[in-house]
Amino acid sequence: MNTQNMAATRLSESVMMNGDEGGDNASYDARDDLLGIDLKQVLSSVRRNLKWIVLIVIGALAAGFIITVLMVPRYVATAQVLVEQNADTIIEGSELQENSNQPWDADRFLATQVDVLRSRTLAERVANGAGLLDKQAFYDAMGAPMPQLDDLEEKGAGKAGLHDLRLDTVVELMQDNLRIVLPVDSRVIKIEFESTDPATSAQIANLYAQSYIEANLKRKFESSSYARQFLASQLADARSKVEASERELNQYSRAAGLIRVSGQGQNADRETTLSVTNNSLVQVNSAAAEATAQRLAAENRWNTISNEPVLAIPQVIENAAIQDILKQKASLEARLADERSRHLDDYPTVKVLKAQIAELNRRIDTIGGGIKRSIYLDFKSAREREASLKGQVDKLRDEAMGEQERGVGYAVLKRVAETDRALYDTLLERYNQLSATAGSTSNNVTLVDRADMPREPSSPKLIINLLVAFVLGVIGAAVFVLLREHFDDTIRSPEDVEGKLGLSLLGLIPTVPDGEAAAAATDAKSSLSEAYHSLVANLRFSTANGFPRSMVVTSTNEAEGKTTSAHSVAVDLARLGKSVLLIDADLRRPTLHRRMADKNAGGFTELLVGESSFDAVIHPSDYDNLSYMTALPIPPEPSLLLGGDRMSGVIKEALEKFDVVVLDSAPLLGLSDTASIASEVDGVLFVIDATRFHRGAVKSALRRLTMVNARVLGAVVTKFDPSSADGDYAYYGYNYYTYGSDRREETA
Repeated sequence: MNTQNMAATRLSESVMMNGDEGGDNASYDARDDLLGIDLKQVLSSVRRNLKWIVLIVIGALAAGFIITVLMVPRYVATAQVLVEQNADTIIEGSELQENSNQPWDADRFLATQVDVLRSRTLAERVANGAGLLDKQAFYDAMGAPMPQLDDLEEKGAGKAGLHDLRLDTVVELMQDNLRIVLPVDSRVIKIEFESTDPATSAQIANLYAQSYIEANLKRKFESSSYARQFLASQLADARSKVEASERELNQYSRAAGLIRVSGQGQNADRETTLSVTNNSLVQVNSAAAEATAQRLAAENRWNTISNEPVLAIPQVIENAAIQDILKQKASLEARLADERSRHLDDYPTVKVLKAQIAELNRRIDTIGGGIKRSIYLDFKSAREREASLKGQVDKLRDEAMGEQERGVGYAVLKRVAETDRALYDTLLERYNQLSATAGSTSNNVTLVDRADMPREPSSPKLIINLLVAFVLGVIGAAVFVLLREHFDDTIRSPEDVEGKLGLSLLGLIPTVPDGEAAAAATDAKSSLSEAYHSLVANLRFSTANGFPRSMVVTSTNEAEGKTTSAHSVAVDLARLGKSVLLIDADLRRPTLHRRMADKNAGGFTELLVGESSFDAVIHPSDYDNLSYMTALPIPPEPSLLLGGDRMSGVIKEALEKFDVVVLDSAPLLGLSDTASIASEVDGVLFVIDATRFHRGAVKSALRRLTMVNARVLGAVVTKFDPSSADGDYAYYGYNYYTYGSDRREETA
């Protein structure tokens, strides 16, 4: 790829995309960003302002060193106390109340203790206990004056007012210089005090620790004293209530006929009522239940045998007499059978045996009937006994129900009496405990370490102060660089043109050393010529129809490179085979005639006033296809000529005879010349000097072009220094503008 195409590829993107950041370049540029910060731009800003950054940081370090040297040394003394959440009791039950602090509540408990240490009450206790109000040494150590009576004369206060003023001053000084540190996962609280005197720091820290321990004990004792007084008044009320409820209960039990008896065994401390009716009811009911069971059994026995023959009744068969008769009967029946086998029924022996057997049967019926009769009598007796007992149960039940109704009132009165008695016993027990253990309370705060006199000051610390000064210096330098870069109008990259002005960048013209501009412009392979080649290539995309046929080259101020740019563009277009007319339209300071052999050749002015024809003011140049039209002679009122009716006709005639017409006009700022020309051409090429860029002036010039409806093709940045460029354009400048130089040197 040749150099011209390289430039075109690089810069035409902004023209084709019209500043659109949504293209592919945005994705590539995003790779150089970290969290939305362009690191390359930051580094470029740091490099440009490195001298100021170093000076600011060094100044901050010097200020930090001086301040450290001038600071008064301060000393910090530390005392440590251990705060237990639950303290050991000296005597069982000596604590006023059970400690309800739970393990999960430890953080809040310790935070509360820290607040106690920071309280004004504890500070006043320390101040009054150590007599700090009238100690000049304390005020000197704190770096504050001791309040005097003169300070109160305007207020009309006396010694009492002076005491309060000094107390407020001492408390404020102590609270301002006191630090309470509660380490994480620890119950040891650090009490730190800072002053300019090490002895004072150690004294105040130890006084705070000791006063805190004493105040904690005092709170326990005062709470116990108040509790005893409160319990004494409550005991008197509870005693009178117990007496009244007991008296009312006795009166009711006497009237209701209830007998009060003491409990037995585990319930010996409880009183109950004795009821004879209830006891009788229980006994009779038990007997009735037993009689019912006996009646059911007797009835069942009778129902089983009532319709059965005598010898089918089990009780008859089991009777010993019946069994003996049955044996006799069996023996007689055996003899009778034997006799009948030998004799007839009328035989005397047979008759005797039959008579004997009949007698035995009569005896069996008599005895069996008696047994059956006895079973029936048992059933009848059981039934009568059951009925009698049930009658007694019904009678006793009615009496017991009446007694229970009377017992309801007794139970209510008894419950009231028991409640009053329980409350009285509880209060009495607690009162006795507090009376016995008053003054023997334990303390949950213990002193771990006393504060020793510090040997070395805690501040100032040179290393820390220098580090802080360095950080502040870096921050200050960053703010300085940010503000300087924000108000810096220098163009350092093409994005500055697009971002600050909203114009598409068509050309980036590098700066050349003084005295070498003319030679660089004529050298087709110089960096200057290569940049203008790129500009011409980008002009191809500036309009919908390709190259604009007529355009004016202007700038905000003079000496920004517009004349060189106009000439270079015209030369490059001519080299591309187009017939080009370069018109010097700067009627105030014309320069084109200096490039011609005839320095006095007439031109644009004569054509506008009608003194010469168009062909008469066209002059050939040293380049093929390129013609010149000077601005001579210089008119007295250029604005009138350029704003006249002849202007549009001249441009129209020039376009009929040439492919492209390029006009080099005057600067925009303060003049109306270019505005008159811009409204007659296809586009305006705006030239910006990178070393003299002022955003306000350029925007003012662009507004003038907008007012005449001129079409701005884009901007050309001249005198651009690649070494000061930001980001990728620094590398682009170095590589592009030196491309091919080695080969030229070898050829030379």
